[in-house]
Amino acid sequence: MTDYEQFVESIKKKTRIDLALYKEAQMKRRLTSLYEKKGYKSFIDFYNALDKDRALLDEFLDRMTINVSEFYRNGKRWEVLQNKIFPRLLQQNKKLKIWSAACSTGEEPYSLAMTLSNHVPLSQISITATDLDENAIAKAKAGVYPERSLAEVPNDIKEKYFDNDGSFYKVKNEIKKTVTFKKHNLLKDTYDQNYDLIVCRNVMIYFTEEAKDQIYDNFSKSLRSGGVLFVGSTEQIFNPSRYQLDIEDTFFYRKL
Repeated sequence: MTDYEQFVESIKKKTRIDLALYKEAQMKRRLTSLYEKKGYKSFIDFYNALDKDRALLDEFLDRMTINVSEFYRNGKRWEVLQNKIFPRLLQQNKKLKIWSAACSTGEEPYSLAMTLSNHVPLSQISITATDLDENAIAKAKAGVYPERSLAEVPNDIKEKYFDNDGSFYKVKNEIKKTVTFKKHNLLKDTYDQNYDLIVCRNVMIYFTEEAKDQIYDNFSKSLRSGGVLFVGSTEQIFNPSRYQLDIEDTFFYRKL
């Protein structure tokens, strides 16, 4: 067994996170650069250190979860969501059940709330947002972002739903109240049911084909009939019918 395989086994026992379900070359590269930067010589040395040091364990979790996000990422897709997907879903159900999975530092679920607010009052909006990384969730709950994260945000939305504080922007409480953040492991934890919309973007590219297959299957089972899965711009599903899904628009899949 290689030292990386031993590391994977030890991490699984300690955290319930199975690194074997992530693409090995990408994960090894990312973690090797972390342990070398910290002065460790091998994965075994690194594990022995993070087993005793909570701050180092948190930093490891940060590194293995890819917290790169921004508001309204890939803006044209959000226009489709606003003008086509939300109107159809709202015809079937006036209060939508929405899940932002692997939500990172919160830009995505807040973007969902802001977009949906063009159709219904904020009091009718309730979004569940989950991530594996507790540090990312803490940042999401704080709702404070650098200006670069808002590059795609329309000016009227920026003025309406953010408070400017120097080079940072803070999400207003009325938007924060629409989102509930929770820790969730897509590969291990149970999935809730009867969602109208599940959004999971720009994270599947890091998983093995076996893991993707498992997650897409679980997402499909979690959607109600007619519900929608919204994926990232590099994550097209090439055989959606395998998961009882059909293409509704580019990167939007409707549950059959």
